[in-house]
Formats: sequence, C-alpha cells, structure tokens
Amino acid sequence: MVEYLTRDRIRLAGGTLNEQASVLRKAEQRSPSGSTFLSHSSKDSDLLPGVIRILEDHGAVVYVDKKDESLPPYTSPETADLLRSRIRSCHRFIMLTTPNSKDSRWVPWELGLSDGFKNAAHTVILPGPDKATETKWAEQEYLGVYDRIVYGPLQGHSSSVYMVWNRKSNTATELSLWLKT
Repeated sequence: MVEYLTRDRIRLAGGTLNEQASVLRKAEQRSPSGSTFLSHSSKDSDLLPGVIRILEDHGAVVYVDKKDESLPPYTSPETADLLRSRIRSCHRFIMLTTPNSKDSRWVPWELGLSDGFKNAAHTVILPGPDKATETKWAEQEYLGVYDRIVYGPLQGHSSSVYMVWNRKSNTATELSLWLKT
C-alpha cells in the first residue's frame, strides 16, 4: 500500500538547521529554466528543505520563488507575469499540497498554469497530510485529477521507493524516472 509523506516525515528529511539553510539558499538562487518548479503555500515554509532534499535526491533541480530577487517585493500583476514565465520555463511542476494550500491565492493559480502549459503528465502534487493514510482531502475537487508523489512498494524493487502514482489506474513510475522524462 502506498503512503503519503506526512508533514513530520518531510520536516525530518530537511536535516539539520545548517543543512536546511544551505538547501534553501541553493534552490532560491537557481534559474527556473529547465528546473522543477515547487509550488507551495508560504505557511508551509518549514517543509521546503525536506521536500527539496527528497526531490533532489531523486535527480530534480528544484526552483522555489521564495526569495527570487527578480520578483517584486509585493504581489502585483507583474508578480503574476513573472510567475507565469517561470512556470512555463520549468521542466516539471510539483505542488506541495497541505491543508494550508486551500487558503493560498497563488498555489491553485500556479497549478492551473502548469496544467495549461505542461499538461497533467508533467504536473504532480506532493500531498503533505498529518497522517500517511489520510486521503480524503486529496480526492477533493481538482486535486483528484493529478498524479501524486507517494512512498511504498513498487514492482521490480526490493524495498519501498518514492514514486509518482496514478491512483485511478493504480500504476506508478519511480520518482527519479519521472523527473528525467
């Protein structure tokens, strides 16, 4: 059975405070071109180092807009134009989805942009619930359309792996392979 990565597990993956700072600094300084855009609620900043480390351990080059100095200091139409451009130039799009996501004005909009620019094959959600088996929230509305990053057994592997799982067809691709294609 597949499991969602809990917020506690994601935080743990972030490492020490020094490691977290280093991971964030690198992701914030990257160009979005050809990278993996990580969409997230600002209320989930504590999860970013863990998510970035998990993704980069599987071959991703992660871009986050948290401190992109080319973005305006206050949200504006210019911010929207720049985010649109960033999402279009990224290779992959991953939306960190937690209970905080529904309150964000930007996260659903970014997901819609990615769906339009990249299609669903290059757009996934990374659920971050409180319990690994908590699924009800992820099936609501438009979130059920997207494949998701999960952890569990995958045919051909002797131990559990991170994978991109399509719950409708119950098929999966190893995360590192999905990030490469």
